[in-house]
Formats: sequence, structure tokens, C-alpha cells
Amino acid sequence: MTTRRGFFAVVAASALTAGVLAVAPEGAASAKQGAAAAGCQLSSAKGDIKHVIYLQFDNTHFLRDDPNVPSDLEQMPHLLNFLRGEGTFFTNDHTMLISHTGGGILSTLTGLYPDRHGQAVSNSYRYFRADGTTASSSSFKYWTDLVDDVGIPPADPTPNMVNGDSGTPKTTPAPWVPYTRAGCDFGAAAVANVVLENTGTGPNGDMTKVFGQGSAEWNEAVASNAAPAGTAARALAQTDFVGIAVHCASGGGICTGNSHARPDLLPDEPGSYDGFSGLFGAKYVNPAIAGGSATLNDLDGQPITDPFNQPGFPGFDGLFASTTLSYIATMQEAGIPITYGYISDAHDGHGLHGEQHIAYGPGEPGYVAQLRAYDQAFEKFFDRLTADGLTKDNTLFVVTVEEGDHFAGAAPTPAGCDGVTTPCNYSLLGEINGNLAGLLATQQGITTPFTVHADMAPTFYLTGKPASSALVTRDFERAVGKLTAVNPYTGQTDQLTAALADPAAMKTLHMITADPQRTPTFTMFAHPDYFLFAAAPNCNSPCITVPTTPPTFAWNHGGIQPEIAQTWLGIVGPGVRNLGQDDSTWTDHTDWRPTILSLLGLDDSYLHDGRVVVEPLFSWAVPRALRAHRDKLLQLGAIYKQLNAPFGELSTDVLVASTRALRSGSAVDDTSYASIEDQIESLTSARDLLAGQIRTALDDAAFEGKALNNQQAEAFITQAKALISQAHALAEHS
Repeated sequence: MTTRRGFFAVVAASALTAGVLAVAPEGAASAKQGAAAAGCQLSSAKGDIKHVIYLQFDNTHFLRDDPNVPSDLEQMPHLLNFLRGEGTFFTNDHTMLISHTGGGILSTLTGLYPDRHGQAVSNSYRYFRADGTTASSSSFKYWTDLVDDVGIPPADPTPNMVNGDSGTPKTTPAPWVPYTRAGCDFGAAAVANVVLENTGTGPNGDMTKVFGQGSAEWNEAVASNAAPAGTAARALAQTDFVGIAVHCASGGGICTGNSHARPDLLPDEPGSYDGFSGLFGAKYVNPAIAGGSATLNDLDGQPITDPFNQPGFPGFDGLFASTTLSYIATMQEAGIPITYGYISDAHDGHGLHGEQHIAYGPGEPGYVAQLRAYDQAFEKFFDRLTADGLTKDNTLFVVTVEEGDHFAGAAPTPAGCDGVTTPCNYSLLGEINGNLAGLLATQQGITTPFTVHADMAPTFYLTGKPASSALVTRDFERAVGKLTAVNPYTGQTDQLTAALADPAAMKTLHMITADPQRTPTFTMFAHPDYFLFAAAPNCNSPCITVPTTPPTFAWNHGGIQPEIAQTWLGIVGPGVRNLGQDDSTWTDHTDWRPTILSLLGLDDSYLHDGRVVVEPLFSWAVPRALRAHRDKLLQLGAIYKQLNAPFGELSTDVLVASTRALRSGSAVDDTSYASIEDQIESLTSARDLLAGQIRTALDDAAFEGKALNNQQAEAFITQAKALISQAHALAEHS
């Protein structure tokens, strides 16, 4: 499904009221910017990077979904031409597993794979209770939230953003910390877990932690949460406090003198994080950045409101380009030099404020119109930044997407339509819904109790949490591997399973977190047309359907298919060469955090899973230690990705072997499974050891000033090639 976190389940009670935002004159904003940003100590090679603008789209494609229809970015030429014409545009970037919005954004923000930031299964996940049953949690929670923020005591008290590097489960270090410690305010518009994500008022709820029980904000949330669904009162607390935030610099930054600033609490942050403050919610951020006004206008001059015309956050599915880019520009004008923003997908109809969810197919009029509006928003955005003096000469721009999608739908009519000159129409579109419980019972006679995280890549949790090698587990896995369905679009019988992974292979794929309660029994990567769930253990109601009543979803992700795995990223700014389009350099989400920080002369408190992508950087912009033995560094970086990345060669081959293992054997002979599992575990242990050594060497060169040892690097490359060859042999012969 393509919705990020669900949309406002409300209907606007009245028409949108037009209005004009009263803001400080541009000259005043620029003067304020100079004063507010003066304490920001970025340390780029020539001292010329003064601003950072980071944008992450939801499900927006460079590659075409239909060969006749221009892709999303092709229909946004003002953005695409900027990235190609002023910097370097990478088309061979990759996401992680499971490939969803939450995990993808968080890997890009942190430079960590999901096993080290906690969101291996997203945008929600299940976890085992002590009695062997499961409960559900959202991936989208504020950075310091727990898995279970409601239970007393919690059924799972570990952090949602769990990291086990210290040997004890702790909250993953927060991505704004290097900036605020350097004296830079950090503004965020709807960026995952960097902003408040809910209005919980329990002992561990966001409103309690940030504002305090009994505060005016807490009382507003209590009243709002108790109001009838679908009303302005019910939406008010989310509109006021969720989705927008400023994490203020050391010394106070834009929080200085603001009575609404609250302590920015990160109790697990390495090196402590005391004395920092933040502004949480549009109710307090808007006046701070917009000259005292409670209302911010989008780039089209319309007030940014919720579906009830209440000024503030419109909802996570209402972050249209015009809305997010207005927040980013206004924050920059207010002197917030580091700004991160999320932009909603364009291939779904979200209404005026994200209150709807209607899927479009490639080239449908609504889709094309939305992309045209996005393109116009970027034209206005770049013009506004230029007028403000923010250009490629002083600003680092990074624009990317969290994952790709697979379109599920009938062929368009008329044949050959391109959407731009000839609109496309679809007789039927939508993910094919499949009831796993019914299919297992009717096709395989399996009625073992289980729960599932519904998805294109569903994770299974067998009740009681039996061992991976237990007979009940193995029978269940073999049955899932045999499931079929008749595809409503093609009329062909599909094998529903594309791949299977139990904890042994999930560890290879960086899907085992520091919280054992959320480790699934196994994961199924499905045929890309299907969205799978568990309902009644029969097919009295059809087990295979294509829903046609809104909300509808036609853009499937989570899986391993190339159109989902392969993403893109553009980078522009001081130190970045204008190489146009790079189709060959293999990167993934984790590489861009260290690349950004290296350009800025900053560092995190931990080792990244990614590498500094030096290919598009001028030599003068690269730390001296990274310039030494450049050719060997590039070779080592390339082989490191194939060794360690979830979509690298080793992991891809291990998944092939795992699938054969889980499908193999019988109740009386499971020796093939046991043998392959042992080999996967051994291979993964060797991979982890070598990858850790390479990671340290690359980090030392990037951030510690220790040049790469040429002889050691050659040994690493040889060892990595040997392990990749072992994985390939295992895939071929298992």
C-alpha cells in the first residue's frame, strides 16, 4: 500500500477558505536569517555550505511504470533538470528490506540498516507477547517512544527505534544531533519520527513526554482524542502538535525567548544531550517562522489547513509539494539553516488535505495533473530560494525517495496512451487482496494459529513462538511456499511466493533487530501484484479480490522486485560535481548520511553502515584520508556494498538459498533445510565480521583522518569476493 501512515479519516465540513498569509517582508526574513544562522558552525572544506535542504518523496519514480507514459520525474522537469543540470543524479540507488516508507526514510536519515535502527518491518510491525500471542505497533512514533506506549507495564518496553550497538537495547542516536551540537537549528516537515507522530496522553504518550500531564497542550489532546470521529474537534490536537518540529541549536537558536519551547529529551543519546530545546507542532512553529502568524500559506498562496480549515498540519498524506516546499522555504527564511521535508506521493488522489485515498494508474488525468502541480511547485520553490540568496553555491540540496513501487492493474486504454497528450484509462486497478488463512486452509489443510503483518512482504508469527526447526513451523513454511492464486488481471495461476526467509536469512538481510520480541517466525516476499493478510480460515468469502471501493491502493511495495528495490537520489551544492546522470554507481540509502556529514565536516556518534560516495565530489571537498589510494577506496566501497547491502549480491544469493531451504523436505526428512540453514548462518557470521572491519576502515578514512591501508584493503577485497562466491555457490547448488 502506498499511503504513508493512513490518511485523515474525516470529511471536511466546509469548503476551503482562501486567505493570504501575513509574513514578514523578505528583507526582514533575510536579516533574521543572518542573525539566527550566525551560530551555525558547519565545517565544509571551503566553508561555503551554509544551508542544507533535504527532501524525501514517497513513492515517486524515475523509471517508467508504463513504457509509453513519462515517469514521475520526467513530468517534473524543473526538479529533474535541476538535479541533472547542477549536480549529480544517481539512478542506481537502492532501498532496504522490508522496503517501506518508514524503514526507507529511517535508513536514509541515520545511515543504518534496519537491524540497527529497529524498523525492519514497517510501516507497522507485530511483536510477541509473553504468552506467545502478538500485538501490533506503528513504526511511525516519535524518536524516543517505546514499542508499547500504552500498556502498564508495557508488553514490550524496548525503544521503537531500537539499537543494540552498546550490548543493551537503547534508542538509536537521533539524526538532528550533529547539527544542533554544531549550533544549527534543524527544521522538519513530516519527516518520520523526527516530529511528533501521535497525540497520546498515557504515561508514555507523546503529549505527556513533551508537554507534561496537565499542561494546556495535554488537556487539548485529551479533549481532542475524546471527541467524535470525523469532527474538527477530533482533528485539532493532531493539527496543532503533530508533523512539524524544530530541534533548536545549542544556545537556544530560534527557541530563545520562546515560551512554547520544550526540552528536547534524548536520554539515551551518546555523550548526553542536556540543555537542548525544541518547538513541536504547527501551533508553535508557524508563529516562530512566519512573523507571528498562526497560518502558513503554501506556494500557491492557499492557507495550509487540516480538512476542517483549521490552520496547521494537514496530515501526513496532505504533504503536497507546494505544502512541504513552503515549510522548507519559510524555515530557511526564518534562519533555520538545516531543513528536512517529506513529500507525499503523486500517484494517489489525496483530496485537498490528504483526506482521501484514490489510486491512479500511469497516465490517468488525476495523476498527470498532480505531477504538473508538483513541477510548478518546484519552479516556484527554486525561484523563491534564488530570491532569498540560497543557491547551489551556498546550499547543499539532497533529494531522494524511500522506495519504488509495482503497479497492479489492467492494461491502459487506449493502447499506446502517454497520459500527457492522450489520457490513459483503466477498467480495473488495485492490489490483489489475498486471505492467507483461507488459502492455507483450503489449499494446504493448514489451520495452525498465526498472526501476520499484512503486506506484499507479509511477516508471519506462529502462536506460541515455536522454534524455526519445529515441525509445526516447517510444515507451515512449506505450505506457504506452495500457495497459488488465479490473477484477476491475467487469468494465469500465480505462485504467490517469490522468496522466503526465516531468522537465519533475515539476519543476512539486516532484518533482525535488538528486540527479539519483534522477530517474526519467517517472512514471505510475495508476487508483486498481491497484498496478503489473514482473515477467516476459509474462502466462503472469496480469498482473492480486487477492492474497488475507496480507499483504493494500486502501488505495491515491500518486496524484492527491481522496480521496488531500485531508487534514485540527486545531490547538488558546494563540493558536488555536475556529472549529470549516473546510472552505474551502486549505492543504497545508508550511503547518503555519511556523504552529507562528510561534506559538512560533521560526524555521528556511531559507525554508519553506508560509505561516503566520493564519486560525485570534487577532490578538494573530500577529506584528505579519503583521497589517498582513491582507486582502491572505490574498489573497496563497491565490493563492500555487494557484501553487506540487503540488495547486494551476497544477500540476494542467500535469499535464493533460503527460499529453497524453507520449501524443501518433509515431516520425515528435513536434512536439506538443516544443511542450508547451517551454511547461511556460517556465511552470515563471516560476512558480519568482515563487513564490520571494512566499515571501520572506511569510517576511519572519512571521519578519523586515517588513510586506507592499501595492503589491508586488497585483503578485504579478496575476502569479500570469496564470501560472495560462496553465497553464489550456495544459491546455485542448494
